Amino acid sequence: MGIHTYFRSLNELERIIRCPGKFKFEEHSVSAHSWKVVQYAKTLADIEERNGVSIDWKKLYEITSSHDYGEIFIGDIKTPVKHSSKELRLLIQQVEEGMIEYFIEENIPEDFKAIFRKQLREGKDDSVEGLILEVADKMDQVYEAFAELQRGNTEKEFIVMYRNALVKIKNIQLKCVDYFLENILPDMVKEETPSSIDIKKITEEALAL
Repeated sequence: MGIHTYFRSLNELERIIRCPGKFKFEEHSVSAHSWKVVQYAKTLADIEERNGVSIDWKKLYEITSSHDYGEIFIGDIKTPVKHSSKELRLLIQQVEEGMIEYFIEENIPEDFKAIFRKQLREGKDDSVEGLILEVADKMDQVYEAFAELQRGNTEKEFIVMYRNALVKIKNIQLKCVDYFLENILPDMVKEETPSSIDIKKITEEALAL
């Protein structure tokens, strides 16, 4: 019992593999994904600050580092399934939040419960920090799918993941999104690849939607 239980539970995130059931050249754990999201987010936030936007850095680090903690209880549900309908997404979120709340009630000392509720909450919202989390989360989907497509992985799910993540990113109104689309994404697409998959075409189609 106690915070030790929380710390010990973090090991489980290392054993949850993203995009289960599909052939992948490289496996990615939820734990590794969360670490990368923090790295993307802090650079995206720096770009926002350079454009005069005020960032709540404590909030940003809290929501990005813990945004997938609930997957300890429900596993990694594929994005196309999770977002197939608003109703299903809401139900999944309610189950996840309920199990997090139960975990906090059962394991976290009373004087830390409010802190853990704040840190483990759903961080994606209309605040600049919440939007940065959304962009960073989708960026990791872009990079994971891109790496598979580069290597010639013909699993359709990675094309869908890559395209849908780009569409989501480009529709978020942030300066860091403009920077990503204008400076980072072109460098990705320019990378040499032995794959027969036309990544440039898929990218152009996604950005045209």
